[in-house]
Amino acid sequence: MPEFVFEGQTFQSPVELALHAIGGKWKMPILWRLNQRSWRYNELHRDLKRVSHKMLTQQLRELEEARLLTRTVHPVVPPHVDYTISALGRTALPAIEALRQWGLDYRATRDTAP
Repeated sequence: MPEFVFEGQTFQSPVELALHAIGGKWKMPILWRLNQRSWRYNELHRDLKRVSHKMLTQQLRELEEARLLTRTVHPVVPPHVDYTISALGRTALPAIEALRQWGLDYRATRDTAP
C-alpha cells in the first residue's frame, strides 16, 4: 500500500490517519459528549470519571488542533471556557457510532459464547 501523507506526516493508510485524529482512550468519548451540547472543562472531567487532568487537557488540545472541536473563552472572572464539537468533528460521529454499535454487538457475542 502506498504511503499516505497528511500535513507533512506519513501514515500507512487513511485508517491510521483517522485513528490518529480520533483514536485513543478519551477522544471519542469527548466528541460523543460534545455532540450533546457544549461542555465546560470541569463538567467533562467529572463526567469522564477516570481521566486525569493532564490527559483531558492533552486530548482537548489535540482535538482543537485537529479542528474537531472549538474552544471558546468567555471574558469573565473567573474564566469560563466552553468546548463545542465543530462541523468537522460532527463528520466523525458516524464512525464513532459504528464503533459503539460494534462494541455492543461484540459484548453480546462474547457474553453468549461458550
